[in-house]
Amino acid sequence: LETTISELKKANVELQRDIEKKNEIDEMRKEFVSNVSHELKTPIALIIGYAEGLVECVNDDEESRNYYSEIILDEAEKLNKMVKQLLSLNKMEFGNETVEIEHFNLSQVILGVKSNFDLMLSNNSISCETHIDDDIMVWADEFRIEEVLTNYISNAINHCSGEKIIEISSKVSDDGKVRVSVFNSGNNIPEDAIDKVWVKFYKVDKARTREYGGSGIGLSIVKAIMDMHNQKCGVYNVSDGVVFWFELDAN
Repeated sequence: LETTISELKKANVELQRDIEKKNEIDEMRKEFVSNVSHELKTPIALIIGYAEGLVECVNDDEESRNYYSEIILDEAEKLNKMVKQLLSLNKMEFGNETVEIEHFNLSQVILGVKSNFDLMLSNNSISCETHIDDDIMVWADEFRIEEVLTNYISNAINHCSGEKIIEISSKVSDDGKVRVSVFNSGNNIPEDAIDKVWVKFYKVDKARTREYGGSGIGLSIVKAIMDMHNQKCGVYNVSDGVVFWFELDAN
């Protein structure tokens, strides 16, 4: 009887844990659906509104039609990007994605990703400086690390202000770790928000995010990628801006 009671108590504890886990998953699902619905609402409304304008010939001149068409295309591209990001993040968070560890030249990857933003940097009158060592060889998934760098630099451009400077730097430690940092001049992240920037759909500056098409998913993808690599990433404020960083094995 004592053994049976002990087994029942153990089963009851496990059942309680399962119920708590189920409730937690249900809350996460509700929050996820709410956030996705909120993010989709604006672009869908804009697409419908401008499409109706085209159909009803609200403004019949060619310039207006082209403007309406550009808005529809722009919003459709934002939707497409968001859906792809969500699918990718979902796979990573549920362990359905794996990293392909390879030995590659991180310095070349950094310079390559930076060059992809040269036009955007120029259009925004931003000076981007690189302070990286030559031929830093690391062990990681090259494609995923490109994604991390792309998100960091894009994020830096979107929040760059003041002197309008971005600096990409690297530092190799004695224990064989390389840290890549991306600094942008501008406003600090509020201290109560600095740990939340990795949470999907979280936006520090909700008023400005819409202007540059952000959805609050990019940094969540960065965190998921670094977790998959079992490596660290982070962010901290400095006197004249913000620094995002990540680490990889250089040995």
